[in-house]
Amino acid sequence: MGTSFRLGDLEIHRVIEEESPLFDPLEFFPSLSKEVLAENRPWLEEGRAIDRATGKLNLCIQSYVVRTPHHTILVDTCVGNHKPRPNRPFWHMKSSDTWERNLAATGLSVNDIDYVMCTHLHVDHVGWNTRLENGRWVPTFPKAKYVFGEKELAYWQAEHERTPNPILEDSVLPVVAAGQAQLVRTDAALNDHVRLTPTPGHTPDHYAVELGKGETIAVLTGDLIHSPLQARYPELSMRADTDQGQSAVTRRKFLECHCDTGRLLCTAHFPSPSTGHVTRWGEGFRFMPTTA
Repeated sequence: MGTSFRLGDLEIHRVIEEESPLFDPLEFFPSLSKEVLAENRPWLEEGRAIDRATGKLNLCIQSYVVRTPHHTILVDTCVGNHKPRPNRPFWHMKSSDTWERNLAATGLSVNDIDYVMCTHLHVDHVGWNTRLENGRWVPTFPKAKYVFGEKELAYWQAEHERTPNPILEDSVLPVVAAGQAQLVRTDAALNDHVRLTPTPGHTPDHYAVELGKGETIAVLTGDLIHSPLQARYPELSMRADTDQGQSAVTRRKFLECHCDTGRLLCTAHFPSPSTGHVTRWGEGFRFMPTTA
């Protein structure tokens, strides 16, 4: 099902869609050398960040549910079902009930979500935004406002006009058409417990989510970091970053900010438990996973 935390007057629940070895690390991180990978492979395998059998990066695809005293918020919505994704065969036309069962296991239904926050508009972060109903894509969460970075949406809409993007077509634009999109600056506060912080690079208007009243006690990273290897080497950017240089600057600044603070980092894709704390490791940082 995933891990749950109670931090002060907040609850955080992980809602996992899948966890599996998906990508070759040398392809995923274009600037990663075979030598650096070999040097780090033992601890990456031990922490299951790399799958021993296949050598691929083990990635968790998941959402986070945050319950504040006032709202129930879902952050990122995974891949979703029935979505045509021919470029990603392992995500093409999924028909799994895992994500829905894991959401139900938190005691919540789609009707209980007040806000859906998409840290960015990539395929594995917007999928459950919509569901297929009588041949039409409709918002999955009927009562929710969907929080999109305004520059993020504008960027992908402009790209979509140049080259049609099925992800936008089936998982984002139906939300806009339904009047449920809330476009924000990515330095906005949602309420006194939830703040957005701009973390551009992976996409132009990517945001992280800081949690805590008065002080930050936890942060949802989104895709500013994909693997514990990038904590050790913050300048290691992944292939889908729209600006690899900017993503490296963002990552180092973010890790520096949260290093040795005791704040809980809730990552989007690190293998389970996916959550932990950051401390120093030479010129970089070490991700210390939470223990049960």
